[in-house]
Amino acid sequence: MKKADMNRESMNQAIHYVNQSHVNQGHINQNGTALGTSIPAQAVTIAVGDTLEKTELLTSLAKACDFPSYFSQNWDSAWDCLTDSEAIHLRLDLTDVKRINTEDFNVFKSIIEDAFREFGKPQLWIIVPSEDEDYALDI
Repeated sequence: MKKADMNRESMNQAIHYVNQSHVNQGHINQNGTALGTSIPAQAVTIAVGDTLEKTELLTSLAKACDFPSYFSQNWDSAWDCLTDSEAIHLRLDLTDVKRINTEDFNVFKSIIEDAFREFGKPQLWIIVPSEDEDYALDI
């Protein structure tokens, strides 16, 4: 696959998973492209703690994307504010997360995918723990 085709394919995806070791060590994929550089420098970081659930996701997303004061702390309002936001690239680092509410995380990802389908933004880069971590996240 040519580099231009890879970039076009990447632009057609809302969510990208990146292994932590590829970000930290600048690994090179089979096509000679540095995987760590695939996360745009201007990506807005969604800060999370060791538990990922609805309230934390909504609060962190609102803060990262500078949602307006009328944001209602629910999924519908998050979609509305996200699509009105200037945020084009988002970064979510799951390497220190110990517990994920899978249902909440799946709703969050579906909001990202739906907004991307409708508006062409945002794209989300999810950084997952390295293969050699003691635990594996069930995503």
